[in-house]
Amino acid sequence: MTDDKKAPKVINKSGTLKMTDETAAKKEVKDISGKKMDKRNRRDRVKADVAPKEFDEITIAVDRVSRTVAGGRRMRFKALVAIGNHKNKVGIGVAKGNDVTTAVAKATSKAKKTMITFNMDGETICHETRTKVTGADVLLKPAAPGTGIIAGGTVRSIVGLTGVKNLISKSLGSTNKVNIAYAVIEGLRQQVPRKDWNGAKAPKAEKPAAKKATKKEAK
Repeated sequence: MTDDKKAPKVINKSGTLKMTDETAAKKEVKDISGKKMDKRNRRDRVKADVAPKEFDEITIAVDRVSRTVAGGRRMRFKALVAIGNHKNKVGIGVAKGNDVTTAVAKATSKAKKTMITFNMDGETICHETRTKVTGADVLLKPAAPGTGIIAGGTVRSIVGLTGVKNLISKSLGSTNKVNIAYAVIEGLRQQVPRKDWNGAKAPKAEKPAAKKATKKEAK
């Protein structure tokens, strides 16, 4: 008898033969074309899925909209999505779709294409701004460390995706979320660093320290 026949056969509960470790190591996995495929166990798959995202996104609003056509009303969905990297990059997107998933995906794609980079002063904005977009009127003011983000729902959602930790804001006009979102983006875009302000004093260059005279030079 051969060695294979002498080796004990391990049978699973389902009645099938259990593959030994040596057999599993030698087994090759091939695709449809016959090419050898790399082995990936579950742990590798989990590690690949848990990779950190470059941008974080949030769905601010999803509304149902209708359009009157010849056959009646056509219902669709409109999504407002904000995206940012928790530093100084942020963007928003608005899109429509036949279902919520499609609308959110389109809005996210638009937000990535329209991202802006704005200036910051530490963990707050550089200066006060007041921006108007159609009926929306948003006031943004810098705040001292430890203040936090004092803002409403839409403004808080967008600013929370940036590196700004201290901010005071007030919505003075329309409550339309889309217009408020565009007003916030415009206010962040208008931020000018302190060194570029009109009348800002240039930092003084430090003078080199005078050398002490040695005893020989004194004589």
